[in-house]
Amino acid sequence: MIEIVLWEVPEPVPPCQHTFKYRLYFGAAGVCRVRYDNERGKGDHRHIDEREEAYRFTTVEQLLADFESDVRNWSPS
Repeated sequence: MIEIVLWEVPEPVPPCQHTFKYRLYFGAAGVCRVRYDNERGKGDHRHIDEREEAYRFTTVEQLLADFESDVRNWSPS
């Protein structure tokens, strides 16, 4: 399953500098495989299986391209 939720907000969600709030999800059988999101206090980051790491947001187009690439390249650990 792939779910993409992206909206523009009036002010950045701290500590982000951009005005987008997003959640991009790829998973199967209720298990998250790849997720990109940003949240107050944490900022932009991504999850690949159990690993979480910072993500450098540049543009919406690049966000979608990076997510698509990670989904295509995902393989079970």
